[in-house]
Amino acid sequence: MFKKLTEQEMAQLNYDKTCSLYKKGSIIYREGSRLTGFYCVTRGILKIFKTGIDGKEQIIRFAKKGDIVAYRSLLSQELACTTAKVIEETVLSHIPYQTLLYLIQNNWQFSHHMLQIVCKELREANDYITDIAQKTVRERLAEVLLLLKDEFELDNAKTLQISLTREELANMVGTATESVIRLLSEFKQDGLIDLQGRKIKFINVPGLTKVANLL
Repeated sequence: MFKKLTEQEMAQLNYDKTCSLYKKGSIIYREGSRLTGFYCVTRGILKIFKTGIDGKEQIIRFAKKGDIVAYRSLLSQELACTTAKVIEETVLSHIPYQTLLYLIQNNWQFSHHMLQIVCKELREANDYITDIAQKTVRERLAEVLLLLKDEFELDNAKTLQISLTREELANMVGTATESVIRLLSEFKQDGLIDLQGRKIKFINVPGLTKVANLL
C-alpha cells in the first residue's frame, strides 16, 4: 500500500508511526471507541468482530501481516464499528489520522489504493450477506474453511495455519457452536478434512468446494 509514496512521504510516515507488541488476548480497540489512527499488522493475527445484542461475537474477518485495520471508521470520522482482539502475538504500527489525511490529500495513487481496499471489503460484505440468505449452514461452513485456506494457506502436512476454536468458527459462519461441531465431524467422516484438536487438515479440497456450492 505504501509503495507509491515518495521518499519524503515515507520518511514522514516512519517518523509519525509507533510500533507496539501485543500479547494474545489483548484488545486493540473496542466497538464504540474514538480512534486516533489506523493500524498496520507487521506480525501476528487479529480477530475483527462486532458484538450482537445478546453479547455474541460476529467475526467480520481476520487481519494478518500486511493488512490494515480501523481505517474506515477513521476516514468517516465515526466511532469504531468493530472490536479488534489479538489471537496470535502481534506487532502493530499505529499511524495517526493526520498522517493518513495528509497522504490521501497529496498522493492520488495512495488514495486510489485505499479506495480499492474499501471496495474489496464492500464486495466481501455483499457476498457474506448473500451467503447468509441463500446457503445452508453446511455450505457456509465449507466455504469458510476454504476462505481460511486461501487467506492463511496450508503447511506441508496440508494443515490450516491458523488455530481457531469451534466457537470462533461458528461466529464466522453465523450459527451455533454445536452445529459447527456436528458438521466438522460429518466432514471428517466424509473424508473431506481431518481434525487434530483445533487444527484442521484438508484431505479433499475439491469435495469441500462442491459442498460449499462454489463449482
